[in-house]
Amino acid sequence: MGLTKRIIPCIDVDLDDEGDAAVYTGVNFENLEYTGDPVELAKKYNAAGADEFVFLDITASADGRETMLDVVNRVADECFIPLTVGGGIRTKGDIKETLRAGADKVSITTGALERPELIDEGAAAFGSQCIVISVDARRRYDDAGDHFYEDEDGETVWFECTKKGGREGTGIDAVSWAKEAEERGAGELFVNSIDKDGTKDGYDVPLMKAVGEAVSTPLIASSGCGSPEDMYDVFTEADADAGLAASIFHFGDYSIEETKAYLDERDVPVRR
Repeated sequence: MGLTKRIIPCIDVDLDDEGDAAVYTGVNFENLEYTGDPVELAKKYNAAGADEFVFLDITASADGRETMLDVVNRVADECFIPLTVGGGIRTKGDIKETLRAGADKVSITTGALERPELIDEGAAAFGSQCIVISVDARRRYDDAGDHFYEDEDGETVWFECTKKGGREGTGIDAVSWAKEAEERGAGELFVNSIDKDGTKDGYDVPLMKAVGEAVSTPLIASSGCGSPEDMYDVFTEADADAGLAASIFHFGDYSIEETKAYLDERDVPVRR
């Protein structure tokens, strides 16, 4: 566990009833609750010692609209740490415009699943370091997958990629897709668990291990973090390169400083 682990807060952004950008928090990608203003949260986390910041436009793909780049630009003006932006990115032009708006990296889910060549094009044009492939995976207990694992209860499971914010299954094995994304030039994998999202029950460690052991690309573990102990588990058991969290930071359950202190005391290398 030699390399420094990154702590990354994430905001899920949607349009409110007046058409303004707002941050929402939900469970299993549903039942969204208003959480705050994206620009104000960017300022908060920039000052709080976050290593990076992730901005996800959570309905752009499902609604077939472009990412809210004006909001990205305002967030970037307040954020002096690496900024990753995702949602609604379908073309090389979308990548270019998102980077131009102030993002350091783009996170792509649906656009890459529907046209995998987008990964090659983005990596060739802008560098692999800019291309983050988001794997929104859910557990399945049938025999339709490529790679099978044992879950916490001893049942055989495989992980299916979903798209459009977890709304649609694809039948694509998440581990197979992670390997393909790496081969096509993805610089990082952002692995989300649909089953664990917003639950605060801990990361889906079997999912993170399954993907992490199949690729050498850095892995951001996401979904389910309820405490610094959960981050410790995903770092020590799955060797994730970064831990992403939303609810525990948004609602003040724990601060980034407390989380880093907890990890540092247990010999997990973090930036202080």
